[in-house]
Amino acid sequence: MNIEPTPPTVKNPPDRFAGDVWLDTIATPHEPDQRMTVATVRFAPGARTAWHSHARGQYLRVTQGVARFGHRDGTIIDVPAGQTLYTPPDEDHWHAAAPGCFMEHIAMLEAGDDPVTTTIWKEHITDEEYLGRGVRDER
Repeated sequence: MNIEPTPPTVKNPPDRFAGDVWLDTIATPHEPDQRMTVATVRFAPGARTAWHSHARGQYLRVTQGVARFGHRDGTIIDVPAGQTLYTPPDEDHWHAAAPGCFMEHIAMLEAGDDPVTTTIWKEHITDEEYLGRGVRDER
């Protein structure tokens, strides 16, 4: 057994995130056959990811605030703390703090067969996409 060292908090890069977003790594693989990475990610109000997808999908457990998730079809889903969202492999999406509140989630994902494909980053979302022009499902 190991008590893991606590890596420093890092600010996520502006080519992949708009606004202030910080990441704290919880777990990364130790052995060659391990794939799981887990991190706590904190978003300032209105901060958001760029469009992206994950080779093996992703789980996001909202732990504080309200998360906003978007899909290419224009669907926006607001998810409160205590709920988990699953994004299937290769599905384009974005996530953000809902307007006016901070948001924190735990991100859980597995590396792709080629680690370069684990997360494919794309263009930034527009303000229109963030504010929602499509169907909205509030839970």
